[in-house]
Amino acid sequence: MASTPTDGLLQVPNQLESTHRIKNVPGYTTPVFKGKEEQKAKVLANVTAKGFIPRELVANEVNWFYAHLGIDDTYFQAESVDVISDHIIALFGAKVLAFTKHDSSKLVIDLETVKEDGATFIHSSTPGKTSTEGPGATCESRIDELFLDSSTPEKAFRLETYRSQSISATASQQLRCYFVTKCNFPKEPRASTRTDGKTDIRSVSDAAFLEKASENTLELYQSVMRNVETRYGPVIEVFEVEGSRERRLVIGYKMGGTKKFFSALSNLYHFYSLYSARKYVEHFSNGVTIICLYLNPLPDSHAPPIEHSIFQVMKEASLLYCLPDNPFFYAGAGPTEGHAVQEATYAYCGWVFAQHFCNRLGPSYLALRNILDESNASHAEVLNDIKRRFREETFTRESIAQTIHAHPDLINLLYVNFAMVHYPASDQANLMPTLSYQRLQTHQILSDQELYDKLRKTVPNKHELQVLESFLIFNKHVLKTNFYQPTKVALSFRLAPEFLPEVEYPRKPFGMLFVIGGEFRGFHIRFRDVARGGIRLVMSRNRETYSINQRMLFDENYGLASTQSLKNKDIPEGGAKGTILPSLGASPRLCFEKYVDAVVDLLIPGQSPGIKEKLVDLYGKPEILFFGPDEGTADMMDWAAIHARERGAETWWKSFTTGKSAEKLGGIPHDTYGMTSLSIRQYVLGLYKQLGLREKDITKVQTGGPDGDLGSNEILLSSDKTIAIIDGSGVLADPAGLDREELIRLAKKRVPVANFDRSKLSKDGYLVLVEDQDIKLPSGEVVIDGTDFRNTAHLRFKADLFVPCGGRPEAVNISNVAALVDAEGKPNFKYVVEGANLFFTQQARLYLEKRKVILFKDSSTNKGGVTSSSLEVLAGLALSTEEYVDLMIFKDGKPSTFYQNYVKDIQTKISENAAAEFSCIWKEHARAQGSKLRTLISDELSGKLNDLQAELESSDLYDDHTMRKNVMTRAVPKTLVDQIGIEEFLRRLPEPYQRALFSSWVASRFIYKYGVNGSSVDFFHFVRDLAL
Repeated sequence: MASTPTDGLLQVPNQLESTHRIKNVPGYTTPVFKGKEEQKAKVLANVTAKGFIPRELVANEVNWFYAHLGIDDTYFQAESVDVISDHIIALFGAKVLAFTKHDSSKLVIDLETVKEDGATFIHSSTPGKTSTEGPGATCESRIDELFLDSSTPEKAFRLETYRSQSISATASQQLRCYFVTKCNFPKEPRASTRTDGKTDIRSVSDAAFLEKASENTLELYQSVMRNVETRYGPVIEVFEVEGSRERRLVIGYKMGGTKKFFSALSNLYHFYSLYSARKYVEHFSNGVTIICLYLNPLPDSHAPPIEHSIFQVMKEASLLYCLPDNPFFYAGAGPTEGHAVQEATYAYCGWVFAQHFCNRLGPSYLALRNILDESNASHAEVLNDIKRRFREETFTRESIAQTIHAHPDLINLLYVNFAMVHYPASDQANLMPTLSYQRLQTHQILSDQELYDKLRKTVPNKHELQVLESFLIFNKHVLKTNFYQPTKVALSFRLAPEFLPEVEYPRKPFGMLFVIGGEFRGFHIRFRDVARGGIRLVMSRNRETYSINQRMLFDENYGLASTQSLKNKDIPEGGAKGTILPSLGASPRLCFEKYVDAVVDLLIPGQSPGIKEKLVDLYGKPEILFFGPDEGTADMMDWAAIHARERGAETWWKSFTTGKSAEKLGGIPHDTYGMTSLSIRQYVLGLYKQLGLREKDITKVQTGGPDGDLGSNEILLSSDKTIAIIDGSGVLADPAGLDREELIRLAKKRVPVANFDRSKLSKDGYLVLVEDQDIKLPSGEVVIDGTDFRNTAHLRFKADLFVPCGGRPEAVNISNVAALVDAEGKPNFKYVVEGANLFFTQQARLYLEKRKVILFKDSSTNKGGVTSSSLEVLAGLALSTEEYVDLMIFKDGKPSTFYQNYVKDIQTKISENAAAEFSCIWKEHARAQGSKLRTLISDELSGKLNDLQAELESSDLYDDHTMRKNVMTRAVPKTLVDQIGIEEFLRRLPEPYQRALFSSWVASRFIYKYGVNGSSVDFFHFVRDLAL
């Protein structure tokens, strides 16, 4: 750590070498409006005719407006005589109002014209200060919202804004003029003059910009544009203007990459007592945005000199890009009050962390849980209600924010505690102190214990103390972060999970990632070093559901990852899952891309000074994560893999994501080949075989419609009598059985039940869509609201078999599971095969099994997808890039023979694994004569498999080369072994993955053969045979 105990300053690399010097010439030419005098005469006549201003004063007012306010000719050229006349009259009225207050500083000018193709705003403004009231308080945020944030290459707006001279000799205020115009991009791009294949800025520019921009500005923007096109994050550069103290800050980024950024930048440079003479926002038709600020120091300011503060502005602009709308960095803040951006960003991250991890249940809940019996349905319901209420009411977002606002000094101390660990060490010969630490040099650097004692003594309120303690917990468990990375698009933290309370999270994860962006928050949890799972977008229909999702996000992620680890029992990768919660109205795609990029920041050591630098890594070991598709992200896996390769992950980009498109990236899509459905199907067929049932006689209810992966394949693979399907679009039901041909048609087209041909329903059949209201069913029942009807429809039907293939987690829980049993105690369904993850809670499963329902839980039934993905990862790790491109990626839209054979091998392994586990669960249930519930057998099976796999990974069995070779030959699909040979395969596969593959195969095959009660002697004989 480059710091000295005497001054308490952290050091940063001297960035002077990244400053460019430019000539002191205008970057833009100021247009001259030749018709100005003629227009002025018309305005004079118009204002006089309106009669509001006394005739003898009109000439003076018009002249003052045209000649003495310093308004740019852009305004006069753009506005009509009527609009200018109205503005002059409005100004006169403002002067009269100021006169009545006997204070010239009260002159408030607020002129605006907003049209569909642009706007003009002119208001009084004090240099170097963000207005907190009056027109200036909202002007820039309105420009962001109305024009800049919504700009696209098809409809973009450019902004020019200037500061004029003082309004009057006695007023310190100046006029700030903003001109927003719609970009006019050429329909036919201009011919490029470049010979290097890069975008020529002239071919993608607005006509007005090209007219006004100097040659020097074009060159400068061209350089920034080139960097934006090759990078994912923002490009931030500072230019020193010769012979002056002015600095020009230029920021380029991909259009739509952030929101509210332009207005947030004003708060940033005002914090350091800088003011802008001119500002420009340019959009280009290739999707690039460039902001240019002309910054100057306020005269007679006590702030740090601009020569130093500009680098702090530059660094903090990168954090502001990630979180432009931060309640802890507010308008009007300055060096003597409020948080700087770094501290405010830290406060925001701690705020989000506290929302999820303040121990909201506590000792009272634990004591209650110890008294009550969770296997008792009524007890479990009481506990569930109390848990939910604690989480909703104990620590709200608002109460946590109030605590942070109330203790700014303590937040600053907590920030120093965080920064002293994670600020990157630097070359001692190339150092300079940062301003954020100069502000804190009066504070003594406290140890963790000293800081904890200070919190305890300073904050008497236990609720507030717990919030601030959570910041300290956060600090102590961050192993690495991209917080100080020079460029980034979201903030990411690798957390050690030891702080998770056991009462809420009984299984300790191996690793956790916490990601925060301006438009989202997200987590990634894994239960083993080598682990894989999908990345899920958790979408919210409205503010209420967003609030619920926000509270439950981590718990949902933990539950999904935990289930995944049970499901991943017979593959090398342990369970993992990622969740992303976009804000209302945010682009899900943008949230996913930022999440992935921020995660990659933690996986790849930075190599580029000023762009991606080396992080402080307390974990100290390389990590590889394996992502897969989940709700909302199926079409984003290609981008993630390609992005990882572009970021430098040459060795693992092929295996970074599963579910990639087959044609372009050699992925093996689950839906195309029915991978997940194959394992579900083995359980359904196993049931029919064991019970001697004929499929065509079985009635079935299904959630998840023909538009989904599981739903469509369940329709295509089955031949039962389906009486109801519930999906996102509504409820389709027919007691006579839904027309099979029509269902197959929908499944092949992958469209929801809303598209079902109603003419193919019997007289008792019906289709109720979510948007329907006051619909009368054939039975006479009236459905008041289609959405409410859909949300509870899975509780109303009766059939032999229920196969949930979609729906929200915990759709059947201890609070509503009784609805699946009639008044006589008879269950609505005889058999349940779970296709969707977490559709039933554990308590609901046990409730149904105790009532003689034959139920197979998700972690056993739908593992076909994870098996397929695991073998997709294996191909990515085992094949070289050249082999992968040749064998896995389609040629002329057709798969290679290798690819086709490999897919068949995967399908065979899925069916074998599912059949083996079904047989094991069935035999174990029969052996226990029904005293052990299948749900618990499934969990026990998963637990035993995972435990045995972990033991084997750390044992010396793997070191027996003959045994390892024999196991790998059986575990790896024959097509892959034949292609590269077993010895070459062993040489290429990373050792941690190879050890995991060996252990998972041995553990699963032993337990499937001998059951959960296999003895040490059984294992001895089993292993002896493997060594032969």
